[in-house]
Amino acid sequence: MDTSLMLSVVIAVVAVIAVVAGLLIWRSRRRRNDALATKSAVTRQDGGAVGGTGSQDGRSTATAAAASQAEQAEQAEQAERAGSAPQSTGVQQSAPSADLSSGPAGTVQKATEATQPTGPSTEQPESSDSRLVRLKARLSQSSNAFGRALFSILAKDHLSESDWEDVEDTLLLADVGAQASEELVDELRNDARITGTADPAQVKEALRAKLLALVGTGADVDRRLNADKPYAHKPGVIIMVGVNGTGKTTTAGKLARLFVAEGKSVMMGAADTFRAAAADQLETWGAKVAVPVVRSDKDGADPASVAFEAAQRAKDEHADVLIIDTAGRLQNKANLMDELGKIRRVTEKVLPVDEVLLVLDATTGQNGMAQAKVFAEAIGLTGVVLSKLDGSAKGGIVISVQKELGVPVKLVGLGEGPDDLAPFDAAGFIDGILA
Repeated sequence: MDTSLMLSVVIAVVAVIAVVAGLLIWRSRRRRNDALATKSAVTRQDGGAVGGTGSQDGRSTATAAAASQAEQAEQAEQAERAGSAPQSTGVQQSAPSADLSSGPAGTVQKATEATQPTGPSTEQPESSDSRLVRLKARLSQSSNAFGRALFSILAKDHLSESDWEDVEDTLLLADVGAQASEELVDELRNDARITGTADPAQVKEALRAKLLALVGTGADVDRRLNADKPYAHKPGVIIMVGVNGTGKTTTAGKLARLFVAEGKSVMMGAADTFRAAAADQLETWGAKVAVPVVRSDKDGADPASVAFEAAQRAKDEHADVLIIDTAGRLQNKANLMDELGKIRRVTEKVLPVDEVLLVLDATTGQNGMAQAKVFAEAIGLTGVVLSKLDGSAKGGIVISVQKELGVPVKLVGLGEGPDDLAPFDAAGFIDGILA
């Protein structure tokens, strides 16, 4: 090739490279200037938002977003210079949330902090009426069927002494209790609808009436939560007690949902400071229905101090109900009585305690009665919550626990769903076990 032609080609290539390089430099400078202008605007906006304090913790969400965009622009420019695309660090930045534990002067309360639930949306709990219908149907389909076993025996034309022994055995196996079982057998023996040759419908009605009398109806047993009664204190304080494993913390969260469904404002106190996951578990329940939780900022803190702080905040924020979850340790009776007694005394320095609910696992039957009596002596009970009733054939625990403790079953849990807790309905319960 001619030397002059080669020279011309080289000159043309150099010219093209120079033009491309010039365009890249111009584009890079323009992006850099835009980024600097954005950062300058962010700095001015920070100065106004913070009010001259110089702290970046008070930046608004918009300011934080602008700063993030500026940083991304710089990273993009640097990556372009290096000839590679910017890589994500995998860290999400969010605007700082308000510290709800700060006092009027801005000091932080180190003992406890109220955690406000966050999230894009909250759940709408199921109403009480809907729960009763659904739980009654679930009870009739469960294994909790000692009523059906009784009916199958009593529906015979002529009952022998062996049949009556089977009736009593069925009651005992269902954890009705020895005294209640004996009373019920005596009453059934004297009922002409059962000892005669009556039809099965009459036998079933007689059995229903006897069981309903043992469980207690609304006419002679008030099963309403004290927070739902007229002239109830506000905030109404409920202390949840029970051994670990009965579903106590879960029941506290479900009870909060029940109150939210009724339109009440609720706050919870995580006074179970000895089980590390208890406060986190309570916060998870609260976050789903926008219920704040007062908890300790360290494990092993004094549970009474958490209860006191929760009561004070519930009072200051005019909550309708405060639910306090407590530890379920049973190392010895004296320690339990001292701790629970202290929680109640300290709480009552701020608010009266309207309700103490014992959460009892229905599957434990009579084995749980000794523990129930310890709690009754330690803090005094106003009602019982029976959890896990659907998975047990020991439905008679409803009868025996009321006789032993002298307080009514007020709530019952039939399942693991978030809304599987409902006010106890005696007639619905009896109909369910006889269905």
